[in-house]
Amino acid sequence: MRRTSPGAVPAEAEQLPLSGGDADLGLRLVVALLLGLALGVERELRGHPAGIKTMALIAVGACMFTTLGLLPEFGTRVDPTRIAAQIVTGVGFLGAGAIMRQGSDVHGLTTAASIWVAASLGMAVGFGYYIIAVFTTFLVIVMLVAIRPVELRFFRRNRRHDDPPIIDRRGSDQ
Repeated sequence: MRRTSPGAVPAEAEQLPLSGGDADLGLRLVVALLLGLALGVERELRGHPAGIKTMALIAVGACMFTTLGLLPEFGTRVDPTRIAAQIVTGVGFLGAGAIMRQGSDVHGLTTAASIWVAASLGMAVGFGYYIIAVFTTFLVIVMLVAIRPVELRFFRRNRRHDDPPIIDRRGSDQ
């Protein structure tokens, strides 16, 4: 038997079923939507292309895929960890589309990382980890907001650290 097959899971492994049926599924989707919206608001306020709708859709979609993998109707035919792995792969393609290279500059890495985090929030809620998902959303938003002034104050955005110093020769007689 392959180790990745659902039958390889020990019989005593704890299942994370939906406790309230459709109401539980609906609650998980709403929570994922709200967390995705919160993350998207920060991105939207900064003028980034992946904003409110994008982050909310990613979080809800990841939650939906994760939660559907927990439905008892599927029994052991569906392995939720394999679904989670496919979510990560799919979101990687979305994130890669957000990254742009212009000359030696690379833009969109934070947006790509935010897309990845939005999916992880949806997955956490989908598996029923509401508190950790809310806490992670709080941490990520605080980091995105608080780090920006530090970056602007202490790090030069237009130069790499290994670039040679710029010498101004406009005023010389050469």
